[in-house]
Amino acid sequence: MWHGYLLAGTGSNIYTQALAREWSRAGHDVVVVCQEPHPDALDIGGAQVVRPELPDRLLPVFVVDRYAGLEPRLLQNMTRAERERYVEANAQALRDLLPADLVFANHVLLGGPVAAATGARYAVKAHGSELEYSMRGNAELSAWGRESLAEAERVYVGSAHIRRVLEDVVGHVDRVEEVPPGVDVEEFRPRARDEALAGLLEEVRRDRPNPGNANERLPDEGNADRLRAFFGADEPTVLYFGKLLLNKGVHVLFEALRDVDARAVIVGFGDYRDELERTAPPRTLFTGPLEHRHLVHLIPLADATVVPSIFPEAFGMVAAEAAAGGSPPLVARHSGLAEIAEGLEAEYPAELRDLASFATGNAADLAEKLRRLLSLPAGERARVAAAARRAAVERWSWATVAARLLEPFHR
Repeated sequence: MWHGYLLAGTGSNIYTQALAREWSRAGHDVVVVCQEPHPDALDIGGAQVVRPELPDRLLPVFVVDRYAGLEPRLLQNMTRAERERYVEANAQALRDLLPADLVFANHVLLGGPVAAATGARYAVKAHGSELEYSMRGNAELSAWGRESLAEAERVYVGSAHIRRVLEDVVGHVDRVEEVPPGVDVEEFRPRARDEALAGLLEEVRRDRPNPGNANERLPDEGNADRLRAFFGADEPTVLYFGKLLLNKGVHVLFEALRDVDARAVIVGFGDYRDELERTAPPRTLFTGPLEHRHLVHLIPLADATVVPSIFPEAFGMVAAEAAAGGSPPLVARHSGLAEIAEGLEAEYPAELRDLASFATGNAADLAEKLRRLLSLPAGERARVAAAARRAAVERWSWATVAARLLEPFHR
């Protein structure tokens, strides 16, 4: 497997970690070429990790974040020579590991060129980030992506939305298969309130010190005391977890919450956090970023999880994890999130199906849906939570996803 980034956090990092784990568990020999500095701290099922040295420490990214010891640079701002040196360094790391039955690369760019340069049989997983943030509108990068996919035995997309985006950005692509990302449905599961709270507090006590919250990628200092106090009372609770960026739509959630009798927990980091803290409604708790080990306990404590993104999303991983954990998701109805809503609606009672989604950017619609969801009698809320869990298990478990990705290579 090739993945140019870390193996923890969000998005394609978690995707890669989960596939490495599931393929290893299934008996495959898996090597992940990436930039993860602490693989021993992660559950990757015995997969080996190789971390190649990057020329000039340059790391091509789609959104600028901080990476210790590396210099992230927007892909579209790199020179051709810088991109080519990066591709060759990573392709050589993969060639050193051949022979292999398959090279599975993340991201059309630069995963496609890296995999193609190995000369081995390869597949590419397209993610929305490279397509929307770096390639769209850039003729040179779009052409490079199209060329790098031409010889791929399979090109995977996580949703019908990303299939459309892929063809919109690079043109027609052959041998495309739609396989959604997955959720660890054993880890993300409903838990009794007391069990969930005890587990959450135990995990936050293990967090590394973060004086003054100086490191935005670590959980906030003092979370244990603040979470204990916050959940000391059992009140309607709405959860958001993800990056704190304008396009994630958290401000829409805040506007809606001003008309809803509920408190909120906001999990994540990003350059919009200061503004969100300034405008947050009363009874809002910010925690900084949390890992899966925290979230598996936090999600069951939430009566609803809102995914309010106002920008196209490849797939609603956050919503699928919330559903698996028994916290009914309310998602903005667009792009890959609409497909999550459709999966939930297929399992929800007919009279409650409209509680799976709201009109994108419409705080009034979100507020109305939240009020209805949170005011359901306990038995009805339990039915909705069980239906959400059923949708996650049947459609989005990682074991199912991992097996589907390899099916074409067993034919």
